[in-house]
Amino acid sequence: MSQTTQSPADAPSDEAVAKERGSRAALWRKGLQQGLAFGTLVVLLLFFSIASNNFFTWSNISGILLATAVIGILALGTTFVITTGGIDLSIGTGMTLAAVMTGIVAVNLGLPLIFGVLAGIATGALMGLINGINVAYLKLPPFIATLAMMMVAQGLALVISGVRPIYFSGVPGFKDIALGTLIPSLPNAVLIMFILAAVAYFLLSKTVFGRYTVAIGSNEEATRLSGVNTNRWLVTIYTVAGVFTGIAGVVLAARLDSAQPQLGVGYELQAIAAVIIGGTSLLGGRGSIVGTLIGALIMSVLINGLRIMSIQTEWQNVVVGVVIAIAVFADSLRNRRGL
Repeated sequence: MSQTTQSPADAPSDEAVAKERGSRAALWRKGLQQGLAFGTLVVLLLFFSIASNNFFTWSNISGILLATAVIGILALGTTFVITTGGIDLSIGTGMTLAAVMTGIVAVNLGLPLIFGVLAGIATGALMGLINGINVAYLKLPPFIATLAMMMVAQGLALVISGVRPIYFSGVPGFKDIALGTLIPSLPNAVLIMFILAAVAYFLLSKTVFGRYTVAIGSNEEATRLSGVNTNRWLVTIYTVAGVFTGIAGVVLAARLDSAQPQLGVGYELQAIAAVIIGGTSLLGGRGSIVGTLIGALIMSVLINGLRIMSIQTEWQNVVVGVVIAIAVFADSLRNRRGL
């Protein structure tokens, strides 16, 4: 019986073997981080359910999911930006400005609801576009560029609204965007978040857009030298993130049935914390959509649980700040140890 032997030409190269090992290690690291995040979520659920009998009621769980929808949608878009090694501080006030623009078009101008929704989404996309241009072409540090946009959006929301809330009570069907139930017992806001999560997962893991997002975060200069127009892709990435911000603004306005021009500050920190908790690296080159969803749930459960336990708002802010610090420290530790 003849025995088939593998010729040297058929044997995998050292480079291919190293690449395969690196891919397996990356998957293992992502799975480990997601597992740790999910474990943290389970521990929080158990703790708050023991601490308060009112925690595991359907009305409270529904409230948590609705709160997660807004933070989650913001965090999904921010995942792309942070994966490039950037940051976006403007998503909170940008969401508010998108909600205000939705109100201006649908309420003040009296145009059909669809135009109001599109105006809100377009507002977020325009902000993302400007952020991308500032970062990619003007070479402003992402922190500074988006901090400036945060202040601009906050000011515009107050000026355009006249520092007064805009109520959608006269706009039929608007509230149903968030609180309606196409699927029984599942608010539409949560359904929108899950649909957007599926879209974000596809974009990040199955498309050229996702590959270039990761590549830019891993080594922007090497990506540019390989022939990729990194400036154009950065603008595209920030614009896509802005679309998510605009959608979050519409969902928030629908949930409250109003556009509150003074709301929004602080949402960006919760969203960024959700992204980092979920395993996306602040240094770029690694992103996880599933992890971001888990991180958003952790932030919502934590805030809701503290409120259920009647913890004062001041101490709630302290706890959230500590969680953000721990998340950033853990990310730094992972990067130092190569995990």
